[in-house]
Amino acid sequence: MLPDELPLSPVHQPVLLNEVVEWLSPRPGSVIVDGTAGAGGHAAALAAKVQPGGRVIGLDRDPQMLALAERTTHGLPVTLIHAPYSDTRAVLDEAGIEAVDGILLDLGLSSDQLRWSERGFSFAAPGPLDMRFDPEGDVTAADLVNSLKADELADLFFQLGEERHSRRIARRIVEVRKVEPITTTDRLAEIVRRSIPGKWGPIDPATRVFQALRIAVNDELGHLESILADLPDILRPGGRAAIISFHSLEDRRVKNAFRNESRLLVLTRKPLVATPQEVATNPRSRSAKLRVAERCSNQVEPPEPPNTRPLRGPRKP
Repeated sequence: MLPDELPLSPVHQPVLLNEVVEWLSPRPGSVIVDGTAGAGGHAAALAAKVQPGGRVIGLDRDPQMLALAERTTHGLPVTLIHAPYSDTRAVLDEAGIEAVDGILLDLGLSSDQLRWSERGFSFAAPGPLDMRFDPEGDVTAADLVNSLKADELADLFFQLGEERHSRRIARRIVEVRKVEPITTTDRLAEIVRRSIPGKWGPIDPATRVFQALRIAVNDELGHLESILADLPDILRPGGRAAIISFHSLEDRRVKNAFRNESRLLVLTRKPLVATPQEVATNPRSRSAKLRVAERCSNQVEPPEPPNTRPLRGPRKP
């Protein structure tokens, strides 16, 4: 359930919504998986196109987001399930669905999750150092911050946050926690800022550290690699996968998985990005990159190498 003090309507705006609908090309009778249902914006738009006879299966690890998605998709053919998108194959097997016409993954953090200070995703307001998508998860960000060795923290911040001052920050964290455990978002952000020499630049230095901790707490790259390996078996021939990433760690994996899988045809030679108009109304879309691939027909010859594949637009009805 949502906390009582939160409004009933989501504040999150789905990014690249028109592009997702165009490239997945949902039709009446289609079955689409939204592996990151979030507040339900993408799912609702796709569900409106699959009627009659089709449906959208929305997965999410966060029960609070599913509560918002239930309101957004009310009255539409959407089935919401509390599960990570890496479990898509198992979810479909349980539902007796052999393959689907499309799958969407929006790998970004929801604006709603950021505004819930008690979840610990943001340092904009004080909150517990949590960061779990699923509140039933075993490990919190506080657990990592207060238990990992300095070199382990440094590696985590450098590899998952691309933070070049990772060792300096890790040493400072270890020094501080000897006196008192670090348990709140504002305390960690303050420690990170004091560890950075000189001026910060336009991005708060705590941003990269928080990104690294969130990715580690939720094993985000592990879940992504799992679903990327399953895509050819989840999609029926002609079915499409659309994946929106927000940083290079995700985008690189998506690009390589699409290009290195002989059963997938890359449709977007370069990732699609938000228009200036969308960025103006939804600033978080600025870093979004959408890549699309199509499951090859079982009867076609192996696709050409990635650098010679033609750019193909959305399917016509």
